[in-house]
Amino acid sequence: MKIDSHHHFWNYDPVEYSWIGDHMSKLRRNFTPDDLLAEIQSAGIDGVISVQASQSLKETEFLNDYAKQHDFIQAVVGWVPLANPDVEPHIERWAQEEKVVGMRHVVQDEPDYNFILGKDFNKGVSLLKRYDLLYDILIYERQLSPTLQFVDQHPNQIFILDHIAKPRIGENAFDPWKAQMHDLAKRENVYCKLSGMATEAKWEDWTPEQLRPYMEIALDAFGPSRMMFGSDWPVALLAIEYKQWVDIVADFTSTLSTDEQAQFWGKTAQEAYRLQ
Repeated sequence: MKIDSHHHFWNYDPVEYSWIGDHMSKLRRNFTPDDLLAEIQSAGIDGVISVQASQSLKETEFLNDYAKQHDFIQAVVGWVPLANPDVEPHIERWAQEEKVVGMRHVVQDEPDYNFILGKDFNKGVSLLKRYDLLYDILIYERQLSPTLQFVDQHPNQIFILDHIAKPRIGENAFDPWKAQMHDLAKRENVYCKLSGMATEAKWEDWTPEQLRPYMEIALDAFGPSRMMFGSDWPVALLAIEYKQWVDIVADFTSTLSTDEQAQFWGKTAQEAYRLQ
């Protein structure tokens, strides 16, 4: 089974999805399960994991409702107010839903560089293990240093790093990202998604050859047993089509053994997210 471990849905609203700026006109419309199903069928993907794109409890409910209605949506990574002292009832409520497997916060957009080290936020994250929920880490490269400290505060929590920590591909920069990725990968409770890369390059002026060294570094750090495929659709449409990304990744992973390819394309996601 091939799994897309990272995509989004939304019924576009300029207030709720205010991060979709004027320069992202391609994203200013609804993206539904029917839209995605057409994409994955053309690309040979069997199932998907839906990830929050708006920081609201309404978003978690919206994604969970879609997952209940569509078998190809295998899991949901939602949102709860983790920095709120009263977050536990929300965590408990969503942990009861079969397809809700984890939570995420858009740390990359927090103005405080050290937000991820905040006391209240970490208290909220510390509750996730109790309810058998995972946490997706969404950061920019510049936030890797505090993220290393964050992960070390939760050695028994499973983390999944989104978009290989968004390196500065548009600048062809590798340092200090490369060393920090290898450092983070030493933590065996951290997995990594090979996703969201073309949008970190110049949207209209990038090549597969430009992306490849970043893919190699990430795979070398985490290995196929802790790396999984993700599309970041529809955000990725700013720079790349769905099947185009699948084909690029398929070419990149073609040198792996059959077992390693099976791990990367499906088994890692199944194991990390405990898919049924």
